[in-house]
Amino acid sequence: MVHVNNTAILIAVVANFILGWVWYGPLFGKAWGKEMGMPMDMKPSAGVMAKGMILMIIGCYLTAMVLAHDAAAWAMVPGMMMGEVSAVKFGFMGGFFTWLGFFVPQQLSGVAWENKSWKLFAINVAYSFVALQVVAQILSHMP
Repeated sequence: MVHVNNTAILIAVVANFILGWVWYGPLFGKAWGKEMGMPMDMKPSAGVMAKGMILMIIGCYLTAMVLAHDAAAWAMVPGMMMGEVSAVKFGFMGGFFTWLGFFVPQQLSGVAWENKSWKLFAINVAYSFVALQVVAQILSHMP
């Protein structure tokens, strides 16, 4: 059994959700929409927006919950225990290797098999990196 801090998970979900809204809204929303082939004047209905937000919250929760369990398991490995490694380094490594091993390959598949552009790859993979770092830092500082 591993211990996870549910408060940290909740904070990570909120932070990740806000980051996603900023990333795919004001920061890169237009570039992302263009790369996805969406008309720039398209306004989704309230139902579509609600569905998207609910699914985003579920995704943020799953990311935070799994990363919390992963970090808790790694924290029991000699040499990686909290106190032996700084919380910043512990969080960075957890977020980085999760990103590198799971998120980057998935986005590469989009380029290889779905004709996604490298620009879209960069927008999505950079978001995943930043989001995982935010979540991992919150979790590592609130064990």
